Amino acid sequence: MEFKSREEIIEYQNKKLRSCVDYASKNSRFFKDTLKKCNLKANDIKNIDDLQKLPFTTKNDLRDNYPFGLMAVPMDDIVRFHASSGTTGKSTVVYYTKKDLDTWSDLMARVLATTGLTRKDSMQIIYNYGFFTGGFGFHYGAERLGVSVIPTGSGNTKKQIEIMRDFGTTSFTSTPSYAIYLGETVEEMNIDPKKDLKLRIGVFGGEPWGEGMRTRIEELFNINAYDNYGLSELCGPGVAVECKEKEGLHVWEDYFIM
Repeated sequence: MEFKSREEIIEYQNKKLRSCVDYASKNSRFFKDTLKKCNLKANDIKNIDDLQKLPFTTKNDLRDNYPFGLMAVPMDDIVRFHASSGTTGKSTVVYYTKKDLDTWSDLMARVLATTGLTRKDSMQIIYNYGFFTGGFGFHYGAERLGVSVIPTGSGNTKKQIEIMRDFGTTSFTSTPSYAIYLGETVEEMNIDPKKDLKLRIGVFGGEPWGEGMRTRIEELFNINAYDNYGLSELCGPGVAVECKEKEGLHVWEDYFIM
């Protein structure tokens, strides 16, 4: 996909879009109702330009269909649930089939490979492993790529640093704000990242950040820091990532239409 022309990418997207709309029109009550309200049939959506005929799916749509109203497969096919915290209303729930988890693993493996990680690396995952998708997403991607997973989860800052040192961790992922706190704690513990740690790459997300925070993280740990993007309403992390140029996010256009 990375080497296809723009015309080839659009042709592929149109084909997958038609297939997706056809499936949803037959298996999703929510999407059937949406088409009906818009006086549309599935075959009216032929290409990506036709998406403007459809309304946006909003956060309220997700909340109003809590918990299973957006499901488009039999319950027997669901192997995983993730959900938002629900702090501003009803939780928004996302359902995963085995195929969905396989796809998610592939997308996250791409994310990590794009930052330069290989089978020779290890990744310390400093994200929560609950309903939040961050921990599982990076875990699956690292394993799919062959990177050694160190699933420490969130919190316990000094222990995180000890594990980085003792295990020879070469990469880690967390929110950027926590990465800065972690780096400042490294300084307080009189640990020299260049001598005492083997870190070389960090992949961060889950909150907004900019070049100032990137510079601070890279200086604290002597690493390359990369941004990545995802949202729980789709798959979690795995939608887009920076390459080594760090000039913006690359979206996986064989799975997501922008």
